[in-house]
Amino acid sequence: MPEHPLRLMIVDDHPVVRDGLRGMFTGLPDITVVAEAADGHQALALARSERPDVVLMDLRMPGLDGVGAIERLRADHPDIRVIVLTTYDTDADVSRALSAGVAGYLLKDAPREELHQAVRTAAAGGRVLSSSIHSLLVDRLAPGPAPATAPTPRELEVLRLIAKGASNKEVARALLISETTVKTHLKHVFGKLGVDNRAAAVVAAMERRLI
Repeated sequence: MPEHPLRLMIVDDHPVVRDGLRGMFTGLPDITVVAEAADGHQALALARSERPDVVLMDLRMPGLDGVGAIERLRADHPDIRVIVLTTYDTDADVSRALSAGVAGYLLKDAPREELHQAVRTAAAGGRVLSSSIHSLLVDRLAPGPAPATAPTPRELEVLRLIAKGASNKEVARALLISETTVKTHLKHVFGKLGVDNRAAAVVAAMERRLI
């Protein structure tokens, strides 16, 4: 257990959902809910004042939606880890969220214990996907042929950081390269793995044991 409890913020426009989620974390010695927000704008304000370690973020909210809030949070507070918690599992929603740099994507029917562990995993730098989301991404990859050329070691370095939820800017800073170079590496990776976005590239690399 960490020396100090993990600080969690819940973002959802439905009060009953926020109440239910808060109840799921009540009493845990290693996680404490420090803030609740009803939309993306409120989440950004509370992130500045409360500095949560992890955010559970709904996708579809009035005003600033989940993806917009995630992009702003990642830019302003790169250390805050965001887990999407939603009822929507369409390909478009998943791709937009993962491309924004989330640490996880879970559905609202996730069991209590899965939510607890997801917050811990995200705070530790890992990524979490619900089984249905993982299957969706794998199914998208299934028809694709095996890559004729394997990614280079540098391309795999980029992909490993992307798998941890890093943005292009964070990858560039970590590897001491430009964001343009990061985008070029990713373009090459997409072509070699037969995919068209970051999320699918991560899953493809994991399935083929490249990362």
